[in-house]
Amino acid sequence: MHGRVKVKSTAQQEEEKRKEREKKLKAFVSARDAVLRKRSAGEHDEEALQLTQQLLSSNPDFATLWNYRREVLLQLETSREKDEVQKLYESELHFIEACLKVNPKSYGCWHHRSWVNTRLPQPDWTRELGLCDRCLSLDERNFHCWDYRRVVVKESGVSVEQELQFTDRLIGSNFSNYSSWHYRSTLLPQLHPQPAPDSASNTSPSPTASPQIHSHRIFNCLCQLCDLPPGSVSDISNEHNLTVHWTEKYTHRDCALYTGEHRDQLLVCVCGRSELSVEKSSVLQAELQSCNQLLELEPQNKWCLLTIILLMRALDPLGHEKETLAHFQTLKEVDPMRSSYYSDLCSKFLIENTILKMEYAEVRVFSLSNKNLTTLCHLDQLLLVTHINLSSNQLLRLPPQFAMLQCLEVLEADDNAIESLEGLYHLPKLEEVSLRNNQICKLSDLESLASCTKLTRLDLRGNPVHKTANIDSELSQLLPLVTALSL
Repeated sequence: MHGRVKVKSTAQQEEEKRKEREKKLKAFVSARDAVLRKRSAGEHDEEALQLTQQLLSSNPDFATLWNYRREVLLQLETSREKDEVQKLYESELHFIEACLKVNPKSYGCWHHRSWVNTRLPQPDWTRELGLCDRCLSLDERNFHCWDYRRVVVKESGVSVEQELQFTDRLIGSNFSNYSSWHYRSTLLPQLHPQPAPDSASNTSPSPTASPQIHSHRIFNCLCQLCDLPPGSVSDISNEHNLTVHWTEKYTHRDCALYTGEHRDQLLVCVCGRSELSVEKSSVLQAELQSCNQLLELEPQNKWCLLTIILLMRALDPLGHEKETLAHFQTLKEVDPMRSSYYSDLCSKFLIENTILKMEYAEVRVFSLSNKNLTTLCHLDQLLLVTHINLSSNQLLRLPPQFAMLQCLEVLEADDNAIESLEGLYHLPKLEEVSLRNNQICKLSDLESLASCTKLTRLDLRGNPVHKTANIDSELSQLLPLVTALSL
């Protein structure tokens, strides 16, 4: 009908697009073959520049053409005056900038631009820095541009302080700019270099040191408390060997094994934590305050949350326990892909806190019921514990390291999802085990308990194993010393 625009069918549109692509491909292949013939013939002239420019304008990732273009430019450079060479390469920079608009992340473009600036008689590094600013404002994660910026900064003599201010601006506009944070992490060590490891100042940081985030601890010595009463450990071997490998060139080396009844309090290396000096505490406290301010701007930033947790652990793990647990819960919500990792890390910190509380109270009972534990660690710190309560958690197994608990007498692990008891092996003092409402399915899962010669009470109510045929007689045969069995 008159007055109506004719709408092409989908088939018509696809056919026209196909023909257009074929036309462009034919022209591209023809120009490419012409360029390759000229290169094979050793021709380095203006026509070669025009042909490669035609091809690279539509496909800047053709590395062979960039290589040929450099060969041509080097040849033309030999027959021109300095001013003409300057104009030649200035024109090349304009062409590269046009190619970057086609593909801002082209390896070939950025590499060629870096090369051109090395050939320029008078490179304009200020202009190049401005180009980097513009490109990063469009895509803050363009790592090609970040790499090129480092080259420009080095050549132009831009100070570290200026670059640090540049990262401040980018982070201020987008707190989650990971590339800026990474670049910042390379600048800070240059601005505030750390003292040498063997320097006398390594135990007391300089007042001018940068308030960087410390995710590691510096220990002056390695201490391990292992003070067990006589007879508490089964002595299978008559020979005892201790091998120590010193990997650092310390001026003073000591290694000692102490026996006896005393238990001196160790301030160093208690659950992986050391006493902090006043200087270190003030630096970490300032860093914590800064991170809390950043968290107000972006409450669901996982990196900020995790850093705050680590700083709180370093400063006062018990005093910040409630806040730490709240931050872990937020982390699981904003980063569900790593929820299991956060659960394991939270379990580790809860165990460390409980060990610290137990040390202060000087008791031999370890209770962590209803804490949502997903893993067990630091069992080497519980060698003297006689009673452990792990009920109402999310544990799947009792790991082999559990066998270190040679003083253990009572174990409560009800209401978990435990399937394996491989750690309950050869515990000479174990008398009572409660495993109600777990996932123990087979009689073979209980075989390790046969090595616990003092076990007399066992509670297995709510486990699938109770459905096993002749379970009573089978258990009586497997565990003849158990007098109080609940199924």
